[in-house]
Amino acid sequence: MIDNKTLTQFIIEEQRKISGATGEFTLLVNDIATACKAISDGVNHGALAGVLGSAETENVQGETQKKMDILSNDIMLHVNGRNGHVAAMASEELDEISPVPEGAKHGKYLLVFDPLDGSSNMDVNVSVGTIFSVLKAPEGVAEPSEADFLQPGTQQILAGYALYGPSTVLVMTTGKGVNGFTLDRNIGEFILTHPNMTIPEDTQEFAINMSNMRFWEPPVKRYIDECLAGKEGPRGKDFNMRWVASMVAEVHRILTRGGIFMYPIDEKIKAKGEGGKLRLMYEANPMSLIVEQAGGASTTGRERILDIQPQHIHQRVPVVLGSKNEVERVTRYHLED
Repeated sequence: MIDNKTLTQFIIEEQRKISGATGEFTLLVNDIATACKAISDGVNHGALAGVLGSAETENVQGETQKKMDILSNDIMLHVNGRNGHVAAMASEELDEISPVPEGAKHGKYLLVFDPLDGSSNMDVNVSVGTIFSVLKAPEGVAEPSEADFLQPGTQQILAGYALYGPSTVLVMTTGKGVNGFTLDRNIGEFILTHPNMTIPEDTQEFAINMSNMRFWEPPVKRYIDECLAGKEGPRGKDFNMRWVASMVAEVHRILTRGGIFMYPIDEKIKAKGEGGKLRLMYEANPMSLIVEQAGGASTTGRERILDIQPQHIHQRVPVVLGSKNEVERVTRYHLED
């Protein structure tokens, strides 16, 4: 433990490199980490804490909420809303943005989060996670509105996720590389274990929901057909397929060993009048910043995700991210179509 660097030590050292830093951002990161520890504890206890199963309610997306969805959302709001570091928050689970509690000090940051990504995995004891993003509130705005959150992904000053698997890992970027921290439950601290994470430019592994194959657009089908053809096909090599149904788990695997993750637009999604499956602000933007900072790429198949101007906080987009050369190939296929 003596030679290991804690998350708190790491962000204080980073703060010292910034002239005029007040420490408020450092404290916000600590609050987010504290919330993730609490969520990790709930996930870890599962049935013992009575948090498995459906809550018999729906969120703004029309999706059935799990009990742990609601608990995780409450934890994020409670821990981050009372310490004076945020001006307002937005959650995938809430219809509208959430102001800080009455009487609490207002900070200068906007916090956006998906409290429990992949929550359907909870009941079968498969990895889930929390995704978060921090933006700056506009100068002079005391009571932020939804419009103040609608900033392109390039404006994020922090993006990260917590993965609740065999161990709890917190991965984040402030736009200067990607670092991963593992929760040491014996001391209750996140320890730097994955410094300067990078994604190989090439890969032989892809992740996509194959059950949607019949709905795919031609460029996606072309790419996957080439992967499945293996050594005998045009790519001249065999590919492996993975699908965890948790974006956090998929991205973490890519950060660890490379790969490409795809949730493209398809005819079924179009028929619902939606622009994609994943949420731009809660999922696509923070994950895209992390992936790009690790040397990967992230697009909708047709444009860079981080350049998209959000139209509303629950906007959905297609997502293709991971190893740079594979993402660029998929994007090229779309542009040629």
